[in-house]
Amino acid sequence: VLTSKESKTENTQYYLQIWPEKKQVQITNFPHPYPQLASLYKEMIRYQRKDGVQLTAKLYLPPGYDQSKDGPLPCLVWSYPGEFKSKDAAGQVRGSPNEFSGIGATSPLLWLARGFAILSGPTIPIVGEGDVEANDSYVEQLVTSAEAAVEEVVRRGVVHPDKIAVGGHSYGAFMTANLLAHAPHLFCCGIARSGAYNRTLTPFGFQNEDRTLWEATNTYVEMSPFMSANKIKRPILLIHGEQDNNSGTLTMQSDRFFNALKGHGVQSRLVILPFESHGYSARESIMHVLWESDRWLQKYCVNGTSKADSEAAADGGKTLSASGGVAASEGLSSDGFSSIPRSLL
Repeated sequence: VLTSKESKTENTQYYLQIWPEKKQVQITNFPHPYPQLASLYKEMIRYQRKDGVQLTAKLYLPPGYDQSKDGPLPCLVWSYPGEFKSKDAAGQVRGSPNEFSGIGATSPLLWLARGFAILSGPTIPIVGEGDVEANDSYVEQLVTSAEAAVEEVVRRGVVHPDKIAVGGHSYGAFMTANLLAHAPHLFCCGIARSGAYNRTLTPFGFQNEDRTLWEATNTYVEMSPFMSANKIKRPILLIHGEQDNNSGTLTMQSDRFFNALKGHGVQSRLVILPFESHGYSARESIMHVLWESDRWLQKYCVNGTSKADSEAAADGGKTLSASGGVAASEGLSSDGFSSIPRSLL
């Protein structure tokens, strides 16, 4: 029998279990894929939403972090909402606290090397019990879930309450825009990748919503951050593939949302990645996404230059770029990033 074994700090290795000798033979010896982050801190935390729903999240802290010396850290919250038919189902724990921390090409865990705390996958359940449709109270449940997560990490003393950024991909990007519109007191900025922001443009359903626009018009409108663009006051970075083939997240979603944000003077930036679809594949695209995201977090989260809700001037612009170079039309001065510490990676 072929088995695998892993832990928080040891990456997956494979073994042959041989019977009847009860002999175990290790057949792989993969080195640690990112030894600079081998000693990162990982904890599955549990907390409760104010309506009693049990929530979980994975809290990551940088290697060598000492709370007494380093104090609270800037934090990146990265998540993806889900619909449930009961509070018990919503409160189920998913994954294992002993799972090895895999870091993908555009994973938020990369910012551990920048000294961030990462709250990965905090459960954002949208519950509709019985005949109640979950999305009819989407905004309220989204905000209360986010409030519970932020309050928990701030209570622990590891996260600075004024330096919390939120981000997500696809439906997570939709979540990000809604949180910046309806919970600006929680987050200093946001990063939204390949999202949909106007649900009237997906009139025959989305995610687990099977009602049409004509059957649930108010829900479609109230859930759409496009309709609340005038409420967004925090800086938001929009990233989208030029050829997104996901019918629910066509590239025009980001383009139109960006125009609405600019029209209301929101600090915003739209990055279109040539030839990319819903996910990003090319090395140039991935490196550019990381560069854009890092400079956004450094400017608006670490350095906190968003100046609360009163700024009217929109920052940055639209760039069509797949390179790591500075786009000619960019609105952020490169001088502000010359003193950024080198990454551990």
